[in-house]
Amino acid sequence: MSAVTSGYRTATQAPDPAASGIVGVLGGMGPAATADFFAKLVRETPAVSDQEHLRTLVWSDATVPDRTDAILSDGPSPLPRLLEGVHLLQCAGAAIIAMPCSTAHAFLPDLRRASAVPILSMIDASVRRLRAAAPSVTRVGLLATTGTLVTGLYQEGLREQGIDAIVPPPLLQQRSVMRAVRLIKAGELEAAEQALAPAVRSVAGDGAGMIVAACTELPLVLGHRVEGLPVFDPTTALAQDAVALARRLPHPDHTKERP
Repeated sequence: MSAVTSGYRTATQAPDPAASGIVGVLGGMGPAATADFFAKLVRETPAVSDQEHLRTLVWSDATVPDRTDAILSDGPSPLPRLLEGVHLLQCAGAAIIAMPCSTAHAFLPDLRRASAVPILSMIDASVRRLRAAAPSVTRVGLLATTGTLVTGLYQEGLREQGIDAIVPPPLLQQRSVMRAVRLIKAGELEAAEQALAPAVRSVAGDGAGMIVAACTELPLVLGHRVEGLPVFDPTTALAQDAVALARRLPHPDHTKERP
């Protein structure tokens, strides 16, 4: 039997996630943010050849209902679609799952209960890595969707680390942050950067020592520094956690012919 045929037969058998070493990405929220996460997953992987990079499955389902609408105004729940994505990634052999959408983390407990493999928390990764990277920071400007802010997930995690989260006033949150998010999703990055600027100035003026881009769309328009403040990127933090965990998993050699 040829190596090609053997590899095909192996791939069609029921996968063993614990032995696959495959990173599953539960994405599509939005597609550009998912692509950004994958790029950072590649960047954060210490590799000198193709073969040293992580095996990755990306499920980008842009039909997942809006997470903020579900949280704020009884919009359709994204949970059924998210559960479908988790099931698909598990069946395809994912050993761990990363979800590059902060607002979707409101549904993380339900997803974890339904998953047979670990689903990483971007909030936990961000809070832990932010504190390690900036031990002297006590106040951060938290820029996120209104749905994420309402859940309080980042605020609670930051508070446990002795960090206060400063958020824009409600009107500015809608006119600046949420408008910027919508513009990014529409591919209008320059307009989004301009729309976001007043919110950045607001939290900077209120004493933030760092900006946290706590919506995975925002790193697409925020650089490493803005208004003289460093920008912390939760998407990168999640990629770093995914790489760290995936590299501890077994990686079977599928280049060898099997009987």
